[in-house]
Amino acid sequence: MQQILPSARTRLCVAAVLLFSLSSLTACAKKPQTAAPTAANPAKNAVATVNGAVISRDAYDFYVKSLTGGKDPSQLTPDQRNQVLDEMIGMQLMAQQAVKDNLQKDPGTAAKLDVARMHLLADAESQNFLKDKEPTEQEMQAEYAAAISKMDKVEYHARHILVAHKDLAIALIKRLKAGANFAALAKANSIDSSKTNGGDLGWFQASRMVPSFAAALRTLKKGEITPQPVHTQFGWHIIQLLDTRPVTPPPFAEVKGQVANLVLQKKLQAYVNQLKKTATIQKSL
Repeated sequence: MQQILPSARTRLCVAAVLLFSLSSLTACAKKPQTAAPTAANPAKNAVATVNGAVISRDAYDFYVKSLTGGKDPSQLTPDQRNQVLDEMIGMQLMAQQAVKDNLQKDPGTAAKLDVARMHLLADAESQNFLKDKEPTEQEMQAEYAAAISKMDKVEYHARHILVAHKDLAIALIKRLKAGANFAALAKANSIDSSKTNGGDLGWFQASRMVPSFAAALRTLKKGEITPQPVHTQFGWHIIQLLDTRPVTPPPFAEVKGQVANLVLQKKLQAYVNQLKKTATIQKSL
């Protein structure tokens, strides 16, 4: 039988299934079980019942799609469909036993269930809000123009030596001014992985670097070394600018999908911000 291997998303899906299972089980624990499901009640949509608890067709279809990257159950072989159902039955049995063991009252488990429920409902509301918010061409063009105006217009080729102590950095700068080989000093002293390349960082945009590193880099001319060590959260840097080149922005057509996603993200964030304005929020961290 062909094995259906769970993806990284499966863990979230399992949590969701367990969430719904535990929720239903907790409700069931408060009153005796009624008669077995029949075609006249909501359980008629069940793919299985486990001690009276329903595994619905919707939950089964959702779980299959989560395991297979979106496939419909009809695209699986009978053996594969049964394998998935057996997995869900196993989860339902484990969830039932968890309730019997009162694990839903465990603070860690309760917190995970709360977060899973919150995440699932928030995701559902996000999709509900965005379903009729498809970005227009005008919105995407405006977002693209704004992004291009903010992007770095220059790429830098630089190398650096990173050390833990300022005194050592100052001493190395003196040696460099006296004619020492930069790559050799980097290999011998740097604590950064770039030491194997003589400190060479390749080509990059300054915005990718931490602010103090980027600011120091922008002040250099080709071949220059920072006259003083540059401090970041990683340590003390000695930076040498090797070269620069202009950056050509990507054509709109190549990044249209990314731009559309950015527009949607901003619409969603604006919606969240509006909800915050009308909500009563108290923080107590």
